[in-house]
Amino acid sequence: MGQGGMTMDTYAVGRYREACALLPEGLRTEALALPVPVQGTAEELRLRTGSPLTCATPSGERPAGKRAVSPWDLEQVLDVVTGYSRYTAAETLRQGYLTARGGFRVGLCGSAVVEDGEVRTLTAFSSLSIRIPREQVGVALPLLKQLTEDGRPCSTLILGPPGEGKTTLLRDLIRLLSDRIGLRVALADERGEIAAMYRGTPQLQVGRHTDVMDACPKALAIPALLRAMNPQVIAVDEVALPADVEAMERASHTGTALLATVHARTPDDLLRRPLLSSMMELGIFQRTVTIERVEGGRRYRVEAG
Repeated sequence: MGQGGMTMDTYAVGRYREACALLPEGLRTEALALPVPVQGTAEELRLRTGSPLTCATPSGERPAGKRAVSPWDLEQVLDVVTGYSRYTAAETLRQGYLTARGGFRVGLCGSAVVEDGEVRTLTAFSSLSIRIPREQVGVALPLLKQLTEDGRPCSTLILGPPGEGKTTLLRDLIRLLSDRIGLRVALADERGEIAAMYRGTPQLQVGRHTDVMDACPKALAIPALLRAMNPQVIAVDEVALPADVEAMERASHTGTALLATVHARTPDDLLRRPLLSSMMELGIFQRTVTIERVEGGRRYRVEAG
């Protein structure tokens, strides 16, 4: 089921149409003309200047219109997403993304203005993508007993290739630990894809007892959350840097449970990559959850870390 008791199909199509509302009228009309089954599986809308609008689905990109996207179209989307105040979104804009009301993440490409080795801003936008997040409330519930011991959460690492639902599973696990068990959860949402904060409010369900720090590198956010919020659980998005691992190791010594995701197909895959194998050798995680695509959906395999 999706939100509010809707069937997943109805919910998925509704989320697509919400994303279309960010488009200029002409492109919106074209996008809404796609067949309903395609709308329900759409993962992204992509705008590239000089080319027609496309829709990304699990089977690949397909045309979603005929007329070429113009630079003006991109500017219109940015104005809608920022509420005609780009200054207020300058920090995430220079990182190449924005978060729209409803939790839609808008990725951007353009000409980078670089000073002292850092990107200061982006100009002359050439393309953007609108990612369509869909919550699956309850997807983590069948795993909850395996990921807790005596009511305490086990530090858990979620594995899977890109696009297989790691963030979706992590988000629902955070929600369950927060709402169902009543734990204090601190979320370091560096890329803004888990809670999708918009003007200080989560756009996606992460639980009533969850505190969110977004747009901050994990290596800085983890110690800050430990000091400020006294969490029982710290959750982070994709682990990718040695500094991320160092911060998690220090946090693990405080008795705080950790939740994280990595791009890996199997636990053996972790051992073939130096950063991830060293992380596993540190014994930070008590459980791994591997996401496997099977006919008709996904399977979640839980193993001791």
